[in-house]
Amino acid sequence: MRKLLFAIAANLACLSAVAAERAPTPAPPAATETMTADMPRTTAAGTQFVAPSGWTLEMRGAATILSPPEPGSHLVLFDIKAKDADAAVAAAWQAYDAKAKWPLKVASDRPARDGWEEIHAYNYETSANDKRGVGADALRAGDNWTVAIYDFADAVGEKRSAQVGTVFDQLLPKGYSRETFKGKTAHALDPARVEQLRQFVDSARTQLDVPGIGLGLIDHGKVVFAGGLGMRALGKPEPVDAHTLFMIASNSKALTTLMLARLVDQKKFDWDTPVTQLLPTFKLGDAATTRQVLVRHLICACTGLPRQDLEWLFNGASATPESMVATLGTMQPTSKFGELFQYSNLMAAAAGFVGGHVVYPSLEFGAAYDKTMQREVFGPLGMRETTFDNKVALKGNHAEPHGFDVDGKTALASMDINRTVAPARPAGGAWSDVDDMLRYVQMELAKGVLPDGKRYISEVALLKRREPNVALGNNATYGMGLITDHTWGVDVLSHGGDLIGFHSDMMWLPDYGVGAVILTNSDRGPPIRGALQRRLLEVLFDGNALAEKDLAALPKRFSENIAAERKRLTVPADADAAGKLAAHYHNDALGNVWVKHDGAKTIFDVGGWRSEVASRKNDDGTLSYVTIDPGEGGSEFVVADKDGAKVLIVRDAQHEYRYAEAP
Repeated sequence: MRKLLFAIAANLACLSAVAAERAPTPAPPAATETMTADMPRTTAAGTQFVAPSGWTLEMRGAATILSPPEPGSHLVLFDIKAKDADAAVAAAWQAYDAKAKWPLKVASDRPARDGWEEIHAYNYETSANDKRGVGADALRAGDNWTVAIYDFADAVGEKRSAQVGTVFDQLLPKGYSRETFKGKTAHALDPARVEQLRQFVDSARTQLDVPGIGLGLIDHGKVVFAGGLGMRALGKPEPVDAHTLFMIASNSKALTTLMLARLVDQKKFDWDTPVTQLLPTFKLGDAATTRQVLVRHLICACTGLPRQDLEWLFNGASATPESMVATLGTMQPTSKFGELFQYSNLMAAAAGFVGGHVVYPSLEFGAAYDKTMQREVFGPLGMRETTFDNKVALKGNHAEPHGFDVDGKTALASMDINRTVAPARPAGGAWSDVDDMLRYVQMELAKGVLPDGKRYISEVALLKRREPNVALGNNATYGMGLITDHTWGVDVLSHGGDLIGFHSDMMWLPDYGVGAVILTNSDRGPPIRGALQRRLLEVLFDGNALAEKDLAALPKRFSENIAAERKRLTVPADADAAGKLAAHYHNDALGNVWVKHDGAKTIFDVGGWRSEVASRKNDDGTLSYVTIDPGEGGSEFVVADKDGAKVLIVRDAQHEYRYAEAP
């Protein structure tokens, strides 16, 4: 719902990890070179990076310009000796595009790391109609600054986000090689180390103003901590414990592929069975891609289909599992099959519904999936509390979701948007708790054997889910609902999950018998997940203390970004402008928007959820309305009235939806 891609991509140099082992000495690039594979290269001053396959690399003096196959998008690496970051960035823009006039939205500092002694990030203002993300990082090592400029069309940036990561994953100073834990002996998670991890997470919770967190730790296959920190809901006394339910969002994907693996074991199908053989009505918008899709491709993020989440987020009140699967027939691939990582929730949903349909062909898709998951996953693993039923979850010990208001203050969020995931629930609709998720992680660590010694699933079927299908930068790959990351020289299996007010992760080190689960109930929670993974490695291997330093910088950065966005908003929305809106708009794909007025407030109601909107005058002269309710903030509706016709435009990175006035 939020326009986060640019912020992620532009700052990967300081937020993402780099290669765990010393790469081969990069070759200096030719003046112009088209890459036939991902290749190590250096800038003119020797800064290390990896140039992605299929991209063009051009040397222009001190500037190294990397361009994807699509025209008009560029990553620029510029070397200079300058008095400070501002001067270095100004020189980089002059060398790359002296006519560029993007207003600076916010500049912020980042913790030093990976051999860089200073890191500064610059986020520039763009309007929705620019359909573009622009930013820069300035990184200093010694007396040399390397400035990384990100100047990408939104559609290209999302499609090639993993390749952007390829560049930044190993953006390192000349001659620098970073920490690796390869070959090191791990400490046991004894009570003292468990307490270090618990205190770290609790400190993060306090610093980031997260009301409650569920935390679980496993060492050598045994649970060494399962509990909670903080409260289930803001202002209420009930604490989080190991049995407090949270929505686990996309962690549901790994559970869905586990169900498929069980059915492979039962010879209901195999991983290479064509999906149309199991569900003849299955189709994508592209016939050639449809023919290629095997069971293992349904949840591999490798079919070339992009995110198309607005069609369930806006239609959740009326959508069904059958309509979600039918929506796939309208979706077109934007990259070649197997070429790029592109995350598709609707494809993942289809994976679960296909599996359920094979087992219970006479039931509707949702009921068949739910029943199959209970029979094949939740029941055998003893996941007694895990459910897809919102009503059941909300009756018992559960966490409430929290977002933040227009000024950045933590507040309870509505569950309305989260309910829209129900028709696509194999991709992200499960509720679970620490106790149940630890049972799942224990099984993964034991390679399919349950604590009582019984084999639950064959090792072959289980591990197939971990095999790489597509690259996520240099250091990680995506399998089937699971990520394998070897950033720090040891394999870490994981997957995260994000819904409104619920952000979670599960992770395990298969070679060490160590695992962790973290469940949070706030939109400020996401950074804690990656920080926990890093801190877990530090505690296990006596690693350099990076996690606490990274976390300490986050509250200030969060406040700076909220303040920068708040300046642009008029709250309540401008009354004169809002008075000119139609009362009702319609789009065939997304449904309806009703515009309502409550005193000075303007409300946009899409049926399944509603939010107050702020107005914003854009730099290109257009006017936008932005949803601002806690948890529902960030959706942007651009006014595009023309010739007396009232029109609103909503976009994701690769799609545009036009709402027209309706009776």
